[in-house]
Amino acid sequence: MSETSAPHRRLSARFKTGLGIVANYGTIIGLLGMMLAFSIVSPKAFPTINNFVNVLNQASLAMIIAAGLTVAVAVGELDLSIGFAASLHGILVTGLIVSNQLPISIAILIVMVVGAGIGFINGLIVTKVHVNSVIATLGTGTILTGLAFAYSAGVPIVAGVPDAFLSISLGRWLLGIPNNIVIMVVVVGGLWLLVERTSIGQEIQAVGGNPSAARLAGISVDRIKILGFVVSGVCAAITGILLASRLGSGTASAGDSYLLTAFAAVFLGSATLRDGEFHILGTLIGALIIAFGFNGLSIFGAPTFSQYVLQGTILIVAVGLSSLGRTIAES
Repeated sequence: MSETSAPHRRLSARFKTGLGIVANYGTIIGLLGMMLAFSIVSPKAFPTINNFVNVLNQASLAMIIAAGLTVAVAVGELDLSIGFAASLHGILVTGLIVSNQLPISIAILIVMVVGAGIGFINGLIVTKVHVNSVIATLGTGTILTGLAFAYSAGVPIVAGVPDAFLSISLGRWLLGIPNNIVIMVVVVGGLWLLVERTSIGQEIQAVGGNPSAARLAGISVDRIKILGFVVSGVCAAITGILLASRLGSGTASAGDSYLLTAFAAVFLGSATLRDGEFHILGTLIGALIIAFGFNGLSIFGAPTFSQYVLQGTILIVAVGLSSLGRTIAES
């Protein structure tokens, strides 16, 4: 019996190893394969420096909001308010500049504080009132949508937006690199350092891995979870500000679509390099997959609805790969 079972054990081990490779490296292989396919089919339009810079520029806002979401998810919670918050922040910053005549820097600072405050409130509701994070942040997001429409009366704030504000997103202040890319690198790089190279980052990973064990180890679980929501809120504020600068207006629903994009990037990232763990580098790779997928569809003239189909498919596959990675790690 042992002689016949040995080949099966070897086959099982090889199968598990193969699944592990797919779970950890499938997203990277998929990204490279997609880029290669697009380059072969459209060699003059896709594999160019200008196109790659354009993709990074277009994806930079999604990367920022997804990186912030990663921290919230890494502590074991979900933040469904980020897209609605980004819309409100875009309206608020343009309103403060245009209607209240505040200096751009002051308006941006106020909106950043508001973003942190929204995250803090979400954290308090989840940790102190003990409301499930899905319900809490969905409720908060709905409230933010109402506030956005109330503040703008449902009309985009367009007239009077100064060129100096537009140049934040549209300018190229450093070596000809679009500002959004530079800001994205700073934000994402800073969060990577926070999560991967600091004691706070170790606490974030400990709380996300096992809150009970983290509490027994002396970590203030509630404080870390609130921090996760604050980081997510600040990144939503940055995204809303840059989006308003890019569009030249504040619109009540402009940032709503970033919610699905951010979640798809985060879950794709959890299936990259690690066994179902949420981490900043993985999220960055996930966002790149979505961005290059959209770019390829655009180059080939695919209809708009195909982007939604692609994004929904990516989210389902991402969650599946993430679950596969965790199952393999625990087996």
